[in-house]
Amino acid sequence: MGQAWGFGKHGGPEVQQFFDRPDPDPGRGEVLIRVHVAGVNPLDHALRSGSVPGLDGGRPFPRVLGMEAAGTVLARGEDVDGLEVGDAVFGFALTGGGTYAETTVLSAPNTARIPAGLSATVAATLPVAGTTAVDALDQLGLPAGATVLVNGVGGGVGLAVARLAIGRELRVIGTGSTAKREHAEAIGVRFIDYTAEDVVAAARELVPDGFDGIVDLVGGTSLRTVAPLARDPRTVIAVGDMSVLDVGGRFIERRLDRENLERSARLALDGVLAPVITAVHPLSDAPAALATVENGHASGKVVIKVA
Repeated sequence: MGQAWGFGKHGGPEVQQFFDRPDPDPGRGEVLIRVHVAGVNPLDHALRSGSVPGLDGGRPFPRVLGMEAAGTVLARGEDVDGLEVGDAVFGFALTGGGTYAETTVLSAPNTARIPAGLSATVAATLPVAGTTAVDALDQLGLPAGATVLVNGVGGGVGLAVARLAIGRELRVIGTGSTAKREHAEAIGVRFIDYTAEDVVAAARELVPDGFDGIVDLVGGTSLRTVAPLARDPRTVIAVGDMSVLDVGGRFIERRLDRENLERSARLALDGVLAPVITAVHPLSDAPAALATVENGHASGKVVIKVA
């Protein structure tokens, strides 16, 4: 038996609970891992709320929270290639296993070995934030010297996008709240505080001719406000809001395979995609870790250290 933290039904934070469960059996194409570190993401509370059906694997309640983790392989299911018992790995729990737990199952095609020199803590941040940054900027395909706006730069994904963009020699402007300024400016972002200034006016002053690309991590009204700042609407890439199509932009094309994980890990080793980790919580403090992200107060990446 091992401890896990999840939810007994769909709803708000009130449905969350700690519970004990036996180690899950890895199914076809899965590996059982001992979780060392789990990443915390906005998608976690969206799954808890029931707003994204189809991503929970259809498992019975109680369900474990979390989508990404790093750990050690304990067992393999059938049809698993390239991963062995004892391997240090990181990846996605795409079949609903959850990662805020002492053990869990990861989808083997969406799991990779952790390269030597990369910590489990850093590796656990790469499945969501790292690969999202790679995918968004690959989709934009901007040349060195181009200017990109990261709308919502202060969170784990936003800072990953900004850091990778700077590594590609792009000029990065980012929007966020006052609390997000320090970490964004520390990596070289020209920051626009939406709580203290008019975003559109400030952006036009900095980039009068319009942005070569926009990566939106906020959606809703904020997305529709900044979209006209792009020189070409097709260079607006949204990570979470499909309504980007209504303004002529594109939704991100995600690649969750092992090859993209390995690529993100190499970039992290080289320091190009080094995450800004601002909080490390024990499993016992998982409620506070998720609350910080759910309330929008997280600057950088929050992780849960399990083992």
